Amino acid sequence: MKFQKLCVLGLGYIGLPTASTFATHGFDVVGVDVNQKVVETLQSGGLHIHEPGLRDLVQSAIESGNLRVATQPEPADAFMIAVPTPFYDDDKRADMRAVISAAQAITPHLQKGNLVVLESTSPPRTTMDLVVPILEKSGLKAGVDFYLAYSPERVLPGQILRELVENARVVGGVTPECAQAGYDLYSAFVKGDIIKTNATTAEMVKLMENTTRDVNIAIANEFSRLADRFGVDVWEAISLANLHPRINILRPGPGVGGHCISVDPWFFVEAAPDLAHLIRTAREVNDAQPEFVVNLVERSLGSLAGKKIAALGLAFKPDVDDLRESPAVEVVHLLQKAGASVKAFEPFAPNAELADVNSVPTLEEALVGANAVLLLVAHGAFKELDAGKVAASMPGRVAVDTVNSWDVNAWEAAGFKLTRLGVSF
Repeated sequence: MKFQKLCVLGLGYIGLPTASTFATHGFDVVGVDVNQKVVETLQSGGLHIHEPGLRDLVQSAIESGNLRVATQPEPADAFMIAVPTPFYDDDKRADMRAVISAAQAITPHLQKGNLVVLESTSPPRTTMDLVVPILEKSGLKAGVDFYLAYSPERVLPGQILRELVENARVVGGVTPECAQAGYDLYSAFVKGDIIKTNATTAEMVKLMENTTRDVNIAIANEFSRLADRFGVDVWEAISLANLHPRINILRPGPGVGGHCISVDPWFFVEAAPDLAHLIRTAREVNDAQPEFVVNLVERSLGSLAGKKIAALGLAFKPDVDDLRESPAVEVVHLLQKAGASVKAFEPFAPNAELADVNSVPTLEEALVGANAVLLLVAHGAFKELDAGKVAASMPGRVAVDTVNSWDVNAWEAAGFKLTRLGVSF
């Protein structure tokens, strides 16, 4: 089955790389985003997100003439929905408004023989129970008049361009023929296996992947609290436990963030609250980890009231600019609520504008006047910091490492009292 023109709705961390990759493989692609600023940035040759290699890929796609960007969809052979699916903070329900809007925007352009693919991470049965009824308002029937499939992205920020091509991809159709249509589309550039299944199974696969990781991180974070209680170095204990051939405990940290792992498990809880007990508990453990970090900082300083703290890192993981659902941001908020004055520095987003966060553009500015320096993200640049130079830039001598990236001896030699997450003191 041949598709020539593709319309991609959503030009974020998944939609833009996907649209650009299809364009560089000969497809006529129109990328759509409702954010006028995003569209104008791309049209002027800029980029609104950071991902290694993405700038060159986008420029190549646009210069080839195969990629255009717009604020409204237009007729195409295939449509791809790659819009955000966050959750409502109050009750953790999935916010599907962007998916609904995207499906509604496609409907007037839908024609017989078209393919629609939902890539946005969604609760089970979203494709069948939410998307199908919207698209069928066109008068066409899913699986009969047009093809409809669900195919979740399964890529790691920082490795998106490589994994988009090399990773295995699951394509779930509302009928076997729909799955085959999705297979034909992605086979244009995917080198990994493309596995066909039904739509609801594909939805569940994506949620299972991220939920499993969330549960595994939760046990590591809980181990860090237990080690603190029992006078154990959790990092040493984990390294020793992982010598067992069937054990692989992950690294603890200040919490879990990002648009996937910290969000997706709640979709299971929403869909089946009577069954998802372990999943809910893991989410609650990880969501509470920032509070544990704040308690650690308070014990290190004796009190938080009036203290000045330099917080290093706001991204949800190392060496990316993605601040979505970041536990580091939550730590900053909690520190400020407890009376501390916090200046945060995020090297991958030095001009980040966040509500109630004093984000400064340089490390030096964050350190000026600080009583303590707090490492929240294991960015490569932070791992390599010279403790002596840090000491020369701030009056305080308290350092707190939540990701086990700083050498205790080096920091203590520079005069710091270094506290590490999961190490009793």
